[in-house]
Amino acid sequence: HVLMVDDLLATGGTMKAACEMIENAGGKVVECAFIVELPDLKGKEKLKNYKVFTLVEFEGE
Repeated sequence: HVLMVDDLLATGGTMKAACEMIENAGGKVVECAFIVELPDLKGKEKLKNYKVFTLVEFEGE
């Protein structure tokens, strides 16, 4: 069981690729946690198959 942690959720591409690598190695991703999310970039949509936690959302103009 793996908790994935990153500082920033932007487009979600990096975390999605990392989760897929863990799963291909036989691991199970239980959650993806981020310090900051940029919701305008819709990264959570790429991670819809995972539980996602973000501490802070920072919206642009």
